[in-house]
Amino acid sequence: MLKSLAIKNYALIKDLEIEFDNGFSTITGETGAGKSILLGALSLILGERADTSALLDKKLKCIVEGRFNITELNLNALFEENDLDFDEETIIRREINSYGKSRAFINDTPVNLNTLKEIGDKLVDIHSQNSNKILNDLQFQLSVIDILADNIELVDKYSVLYKNHKELVNTVAELETKASESKKELDYLQFQYEQLDSAKLNENEQEDLENEYEIFTHAEEIKSSLASSFYILSEDEKNINLQLHEVRGLISKITKYYSKAEDHSKRIESVIIEIKDITSEIEAGSENIEFDPDKIKQIRERLDLIYNLQQKHQVKTIHELLVLKNDLESKLNVIDSYDDQIEKYKREEKKIKNQLLSLADKISDKRKSVIPHIQDNILKFLRKLGMPDALLEIHIVELDHLKPNGKDEVKFLFSASEKVEGREIAKVASGGEISRVMLAIKSLISRFKTLPTIIFDEIDSGVSGDIAHKMAEIMDNMSENMQVISITHVAQIASKGKVQYSVFKDSAEELPATRMKLLDNQERIVEIAKMLSGKSLTNAAIQNAKELLSLN
Repeated sequence: MLKSLAIKNYALIKDLEIEFDNGFSTITGETGAGKSILLGALSLILGERADTSALLDKKLKCIVEGRFNITELNLNALFEENDLDFDEETIIRREINSYGKSRAFINDTPVNLNTLKEIGDKLVDIHSQNSNKILNDLQFQLSVIDILADNIELVDKYSVLYKNHKELVNTVAELETKASESKKELDYLQFQYEQLDSAKLNENEQEDLENEYEIFTHAEEIKSSLASSFYILSEDEKNINLQLHEVRGLISKITKYYSKAEDHSKRIESVIIEIKDITSEIEAGSENIEFDPDKIKQIRERLDLIYNLQQKHQVKTIHELLVLKNDLESKLNVIDSYDDQIEKYKREEKKIKNQLLSLADKISDKRKSVIPHIQDNILKFLRKLGMPDALLEIHIVELDHLKPNGKDEVKFLFSASEKVEGREIAKVASGGEISRVMLAIKSLISRFKTLPTIIFDEIDSGVSGDIAHKMAEIMDNMSENMQVISITHVAQIASKGKVQYSVFKDSAEELPATRMKLLDNQERIVEIAKMLSGKSLTNAAIQNAKELLSLN
């Protein structure tokens, strides 16, 4: 319940703080006194948007703060989900600075507007004339049935499954699209992969092949050079080997007399060994190298294959070709896996759909079972509210497809007379009739579900006398299970409140300011008498006001 509301620097309200009672309270005041301003301020802490036009003094910030007792509303999980400290007495504050920047707090924790609205919707239901339009909403009509059929948990469970099912359907559709698009290029990808795979590429072979090709294409030149070199090194009469041996012999003779000769001798020996090795390798090379046209052709063909693949794929190395081959293989594996994935998700989708169909049947059966009860009770309310001949029929049609809340479509058919066939309520009911139907529905719901504080903003528009008295009784009965506040211009309703507040303009200051006060018994008599007779109080009006109040 709303325990208190504090407002600073909002519209015509400079500084206002008011405590609220539980049960049924009424708020009265002349037209233009500021009752709508009060609701506007309350709406700010319930998540409505605001701007600087709401500020009374543009140099100061606006602050609206509400205290709520939320003991009975089962909001612990919602607070935990939004990382908020849960407190049975919760304080919500909204601040708007002179630049229009807004900040909101729940129990001193900053929250965004979406969170504020999500929680605000659980705390207060402001029912204005505009709210009557919701009765024309088929979703609202269905939600009324679900509340009274005790379907909320089933529908919530169904909604989660429906969301999962929709995601699976979308996933299957996306996979099928990808599979279709991929299979269009499957042959091309397969051809590219097989071409690279059949090439049996080795990362280092290109360099080896290019070197080998150079050797074979210059075989005669290489063989001639090697043979000449071998001749110079070992076959010539004055070959290098003989000369080195002679030098070593000469040096050896002087080792006794020349200290460096030993070192020279060792180094010459090393050169002799090295020359010998080189000579052997040159001889072997000369004997092994032969011009081989077939071998050259094989190497050329292999290199041409590599060069063509590199040119085709716009790369420069075999390594890049191998990377490309692996990528193609991965793509082909993904394409191959699409069918398995699609089949897997289709099985899951079918399983969840069967669960949805089963839940939808249960939900539909419970809806249908409660409709006679809803119709009878609403008609009882309407008879009390001066509509003895009203007709209300609730029709449920099972659809051939599933919707987010089941498989049903609902229509509230209404007629003010049993002799006239019922039609969709939006098309035939007047504003006053819809108000009474809404009051009946909300009263009925309040018996089955713990509702937040409800504020009726002139729901009694267009009614008076005994009908107004009956409306007041209904709101009073609702207040046994919840806090009900009615903003009214009708004396019969104002008098029925456990407590009564008056909203008025205070002209004592330079600018008229909206004020609000809790009326004592004598003030209530005067206020209700004014509502009956206008500003000119009569004894009859005062007496009538006393009688109305004594009925409580």
